[in-house]
Amino acid sequence: MLTASFANGSWQWFATYIGVTLLAVVFCFYRPPVSTPRGSQDVRNLAAYSMVVGLCVAIALAPMMQRSAWLFPMPGTRSECRDLGRYEALRVEATLANLAGRDSAALARAQDLQSHDVVADCLAATTTLWLPVYGAGAAVLVGLGVWSFERARRSRKPAVAT
Repeated sequence: MLTASFANGSWQWFATYIGVTLLAVVFCFYRPPVSTPRGSQDVRNLAAYSMVVGLCVAIALAPMMQRSAWLFPMPGTRSECRDLGRYEALRVEATLANLAGRDSAALARAQDLQSHDVVADCLAATTTLWLPVYGAGAAVLVGLGVWSFERARRSRKPAVAT
């Protein structure tokens, strides 16, 4: 909830800080499951570890996803948000029409501010909708990475003779 409330406006980079901090806590105080997941407990441990790391990665990347088309390549989303921003600029002009003749700089500034806020809110809302997909994808990658690393480590370990 805290991250969601900080996901827009000037607090959005605080979400990155929260995500990175949680990743640091996870990596410092919790080690990935050390056995090859065969039993149900091992699978649950690996799934929990992967999901927590995936969530932290998604939280940390959320503000960057809003700004980077390569990280958040949803076709049409950015253009729709820009169109919404242009509409808001026109709406502000219509609302503040009495400023047009007296102070065109103030009108332009009000249009820019409102347009920016609407575009940011649109991108934040869209990012929030897709954040679970990115978190799940990161969780799958982390789970496969931990499983592969552990499997490779076990295959390199010499067998102990009894």
